[in-house]
Amino acid sequence: MATHLITGGAGFIGSHLADYLIERGERVVVVDNLSTGRYNNIQHLEGRNGFQCYIEDVRHETLIDEIIRQSDRIYHLAASVGVRLIIDKPTESLINNIVGTERVLRSASRYRKPVLITSTSEVYGKSRKDAFSEGDDRIMGSTDKARWGYANSKATDEFLAMAYYQETRLPVVIARLFNTVGPRQTGQYGMVIPNFVSQALRGLPITVYGDGSQTRCFCHAKDVVPALVELLTRPAAFGKAFNVGSNQEISMRQLAEIVVEKTESKSEIHYIPYEEAYPAGFEDMLRRVPDTTRISSLIGFRPNRTLEHILADVIEDQRGRLHEAGSNGQRTA
Repeated sequence: MATHLITGGAGFIGSHLADYLIERGERVVVVDNLSTGRYNNIQHLEGRNGFQCYIEDVRHETLIDEIIRQSDRIYHLAASVGVRLIIDKPTESLINNIVGTERVLRSASRYRKPVLITSTSEVYGKSRKDAFSEGDDRIMGSTDKARWGYANSKATDEFLAMAYYQETRLPVVIARLFNTVGPRQTGQYGMVIPNFVSQALRGLPITVYGDGSQTRCFCHAKDVVPALVELLTRPAAFGKAFNVGSNQEISMRQLAEIVVEKTESKSEIHYIPYEEAYPAGFEDMLRRVPDTTRISSLIGFRPNRTLEHILADVIEDQRGRLHEAGSNGQRTA
């Protein structure tokens, strides 16, 4: 039975990863400072055999070094997530992402422990390719646009990971996630599906930025998590980046319409110009589609859950949240 460290393990993806590993009979250690994660996501695991949780910042060097020394595999998910958070708290977010990753990589290298670094499709920047491949050039926006800080912080994480691999042969894998969604995800930092569903269930206007023609591909967390675990068991994956996501593309306009239909909501769809929602000069990507040839060839990755499955799970989760908030006397609209 191996011991798996998950930094950011109380977050949306991290908690699903913890569930998956515990159900396989593995030992799991979670480190999370709850800045973006939620204790409720892992509360059900407390007391389970093999589960341990530290409410602490991953930048706590002494603690993280000792936990890594005692672990067999590391999944580094701790990060300030999303473009909205980078815009609202740029200094804290950039330092957290870069320094936290370096702390983990340094200790993992010291003890020769395999580590998976989660990155993001944002690293591809403003490229207009039909589908992004791992070796593609990156096109970044200007440094005076905070929107690109998130992409560059995660790209720096990747450069650090590759530097450790090249210099010390640290067994490291980079997973570039493309719009991972599912239960437990919140819309707090701009995640579109939980935002749309929450608005629809509350009968509020569904806010679509721009004209809604921009497209994204959504992949269920329960398809992503097994892929992360499998990648870290494959020596052939070390020193490489892998796109992890779905190829099923949908526009934001279509997504909003489907959410209204699935929730049987009377919400109207409101289109909000970017300049009203974000700082001046905000830039967005019209498309973001992954080429998953590399991960499919290595581990046979194929998402099993469609957008319909994703929406059904998120709607059920959000209904539960609203019911819980109502039972506790909190405002639900």
